[in-house]
Amino acid sequence: METYKHELFMKRCIELASLGTGMVAPNPLVGSVIVSENKIIGEGWHNKYGGMHAEVNAINSVKNKSLFKYSTLYVNLEPCSHFGKTPPCAKLIAEMKIPEVVVGNTDPNYLVAGKGIDYLRKKGVKVTVGVLHKECRELNRRYFIYQEEKRPYIILKWAQSTDRFLDVDREVYGIDRPVWITPEIARSLVHKWRAEEQAILVGANTVEKDNPRLNIRNWTGENPVRIVIDPRLRLSGRYNVFDNTQPTLIINGKRNSKKGLNEYVKVNFAENPEREILDTLHKRGIQSLIIEGGEHTLNSFIGNGFWDEARVFSGNCAFGCGVPAPKECGQLLEYTTIVDSRLELFFNPDSLRKIMI
Repeated sequence: METYKHELFMKRCIELASLGTGMVAPNPLVGSVIVSENKIIGEGWHNKYGGMHAEVNAINSVKNKSLFKYSTLYVNLEPCSHFGKTPPCAKLIAEMKIPEVVVGNTDPNYLVAGKGIDYLRKKGVKVTVGVLHKECRELNRRYFIYQEEKRPYIILKWAQSTDRFLDVDREVYGIDRPVWITPEIARSLVHKWRAEEQAILVGANTVEKDNPRLNIRNWTGENPVRIVIDPRLRLSGRYNVFDNTQPTLIINGKRNSKKGLNEYVKVNFAENPEREILDTLHKRGIQSLIIEGGEHTLNSFIGNGFWDEARVFSGNCAFGCGVPAPKECGQLLEYTTIVDSRLELFFNPDSLRKIMI
């Protein structure tokens, strides 16, 4: 019965934590509930990077503070034990005399990494760890990949025709603009996805051919950091990605400089440039990345195994010839229909094993 109750309240923590999606990175998604006599008396979640943590919000929401000494605090990720942008949560929990804490996952961040649990136990708090362990890791898959693999969590996204082309052969068709494969509602969904991740990446060819904005004009929230791979700096400043309306990194092999919100970042393209790029983004605290590039960019990351999930739209049109889509990759987990298009979700099996350990 105790296990069932722990799982029930941990599910609520996961629900609360997910409310912070798109707002807290590079911090993890965390929710917390406080229970007394099998009733939730307080709950909270981390709702903004730099703001109060979930445990603090849950503690502050409790009206009758005298109930703390008869309570259990649930949290999907280990309480922090260090001073960062906010004071340590483990210290506050102990000060409130909460006698029991139930944790979903230990925190892989070396600044925490079991220290919060050890601190609580030394203060006489009973700590249970590992409740809904896999579900909690899946919720924070971006954070765990970022911490453990030292790179952003990578989401590939592309749309393809029924005969598996990303784009028509524009010379054959005599056009110089992108051909839409998906309906308008699917494009709004893509903007929602952009708002949920920290950065979006394309190559120079995509910028030249499509002149994308890479923003969330069809959704609300924060625009992602734009990342453009332009090794030889051949792109001129006339393209939309250089309009200084949102932070933009131009990854290149020539120089480091900055002008407004556009920053030129030099990396070594001579050997394994994808790893170099991901190392650079990791050092800058970018936890998640959508790649919406063309054939070359998508295949370069897929070929090196640097991807975690792929979101693939298939429209109802055929091109006959054009730019080939990447070959099917990974494990198909689910699919759905959006108007006349099919959306498939694939996961990299190697990444999935790391997330679900």
